[in-house]
Amino acid sequence: MNVSFFIANRLTSLSKKQSGISKPILTIAVMAMALGMIMMLISVAVGIGFREKIREKITAFNGHVIISNYDNNQSEVSLIPIDKNQEFYPEFTSVKGINHIQAVATKAGIIRTENAFEGIILKGIGTDFNWPAFEEFITEGRKPNLLEERENDEILISEYLAKRMQFKLGDKFTAHFMKDDPGARPNLRQFTIVGIYNSGFQEFDAQYILGDIRHIQRMNRWTPNQVGNFEVFLADFDKIKEKSYEIHLQTPPTLDTKNIEEKYESIFHWLTITDSNIYVIIGLMLLVGIINIAVALLVLILERTQMIGILKALGADNWTIRKIFLHNAFYLILRGLFYGNLIGIGLLLLQKYFGIIRLNPESYYVTQAPVYMSWDYILLLNVGTVIVSLLVLIIPSYIITNISPIKAIRFE
Repeated sequence: MNVSFFIANRLTSLSKKQSGISKPILTIAVMAMALGMIMMLISVAVGIGFREKIREKITAFNGHVIISNYDNNQSEVSLIPIDKNQEFYPEFTSVKGINHIQAVATKAGIIRTENAFEGIILKGIGTDFNWPAFEEFITEGRKPNLLEERENDEILISEYLAKRMQFKLGDKFTAHFMKDDPGARPNLRQFTIVGIYNSGFQEFDAQYILGDIRHIQRMNRWTPNQVGNFEVFLADFDKIKEKSYEIHLQTPPTLDTKNIEEKYESIFHWLTITDSNIYVIIGLMLLVGIINIAVALLVLILERTQMIGILKALGADNWTIRKIFLHNAFYLILRGLFYGNLIGIGLLLLQKYFGIIRLNPESYYVTQAPVYMSWDYILLLNVGTVIVSLLVLIIPSYIITNISPIKAIRFE
């Protein structure tokens, strides 16, 4: 009988038909590999989803880079105006990779009704506001009409504030804005709710209402060409530090630039820790899966000791025999990955389209666990798992080289 033909037959019987003590161990190994892939898929998809969603929400409210006056003001309120007539506005052409720039202003105030009151920040926006970045948050109504010749009273209010103040679409309310003079009576402005938004980012939803910037200019006694600051939107978030520095070089020395990673340092630090946790989970799941597959491989080798002796007696070298068992391990890995991907991707799709797992926005900045789906990382996880597993399994397969043909054939 031809040795290679015999080896091929043995390979087929090993891969597709197991019996004895090896069967439950192989089943456990496949289950462990499947569970590991499920956990890796979920951890990467949710981890990247968190990062992307939080980035999007912070960017929608602030842009990527904020250009403002140098001052000691640490609040969200615009105090010292900037002249709107700048070389970089309305088109920032001196730096590549900038999608949009807008002029805004903010002012703190209070909404008061017979039953409740809330502190708010009016974000004054104009016709240059980047609506495509914000429109997905609007749950009811429409965006304010900012094209009229005079400032209008239409505003967007968050769902969070609307519920606390018992407001609904179309309601009018009066907001009180303090003047710079301590003894002066506050400015009163009446607004009409034409839209309700919900970003799920409670730090913003609990404060911001969006309205015409001309209200703030009038209350602060600014000219129509004075604004609080500029917000710059980039094409690539990953280049935020590089582009922030370039923007700083292209703006007058009297103006300060700060990117949102610097402004919201604690939030982005938390995201960095989350990314580190993803690597730890992937490492642990790989370790568990590889250990189980390695144990299954050793059991197969011990169970097939006689076969190894026969193959060696027929002239097969150690590497040829080892390849048979590695091929069998490869088959087990693929089975585990198949079931792992089937279940893992299925669970992610359920969460993506039905939002089954809900979260507390006060703690996680989102109302449901976000899911980022991409074939790139799915393929990378699968290929990486197969390569790492097979490389590690080469080590336990060395036991075959120590098996003597004579002793192996007599082995029971």
